[in-house]
Amino acid sequence: MARQEINRSGEMEVFARVVEEGGFTAAAKAMGMTPSAVSKLVARLEARLGSRLVNRSTRKLRLTAEGLTFHERALRVLADLDEAERSVAACAVPRGRLRINSNVPFGLHHLLPLIPRFTALHPEVQVDVTLTDQVIDLLDERAEVAIRVGPLRPSQLVAKKLGDSRTVLVASPDYLARRGTPRRPDDLAGHDLITFNFSRQCDEWPFLIDGERAYYPAHGRAMVGDGECATHLALAGQGITKLGIFHIVDHIRAGRLVPVLDDFNSGELETISAVYVGHAGPLPARVRAFIDFLAAEVDVDWPMARAVA
Repeated sequence: MARQEINRSGEMEVFARVVEEGGFTAAAKAMGMTPSAVSKLVARLEARLGSRLVNRSTRKLRLTAEGLTFHERALRVLADLDEAERSVAACAVPRGRLRINSNVPFGLHHLLPLIPRFTALHPEVQVDVTLTDQVIDLLDERAEVAIRVGPLRPSQLVAKKLGDSRTVLVASPDYLARRGTPRRPDDLAGHDLITFNFSRQCDEWPFLIDGERAYYPAHGRAMVGDGECATHLALAGQGITKLGIFHIVDHIRAGRLVPVLDDFNSGELETISAVYVGHAGPLPARVRAFIDFLAAEVDVDWPMARAVA
């Protein structure tokens, strides 16, 4: 037989109000209940506990020894419940440690410069930032928000799109002066390429030739594990690499890197997303505030015209 659901804190609250008001009628009036409902609730409480809590008379209510003990403990429990509710309600204000994970290029060039502005808006939030190009498990790493670049694998995570960044082939002016500037994708056969060594990276570069998409096998003389390494090698004249413009927009504008074969650019985009665990109930205020802040502040939708302006 199913056990009848019991609202124990509700019983305690009514009993405590009966004691405080000195009677059933006064307690009922204070709580917006009928005197009979209050009386029945206290009687049900006594039956469940197996002890009389109050001695009733027409003029006065007196607590038994068991009633005195229960009243003292009930007040303590109710105070703890109030404190628990106040603590949770206080979390509506963003506060506490916010653990953020980002890939290295986005973290260095876009996330970290925004952190001072975010913490100025939310001074009770402590940010804990980790930069890595490894795809982490948010629960295993206890991260609350992660920045992901590229297509997302199916998961229970919630994703907030921050923008799309075009990819572009670039090289340093020094490298192009030494080795020449490729005019067509086939010319890459005579050049040093900087590619990536992680398994999810495609080993072909897409181009648009005469309106048709074509792919060039990209086998690098140098292979790296993240975009920052590729950027540094390209700046050092090591070869041609393919990166999202959000990695290198400042280098392009300053002339330290030069777009290559952009007339054949396929328009490939890297989607940048903030992912978080959001299916298990309301988000902590610090997470919601950070997601909303990123969505408003991050600007990675750069066409080439803006990158070279």
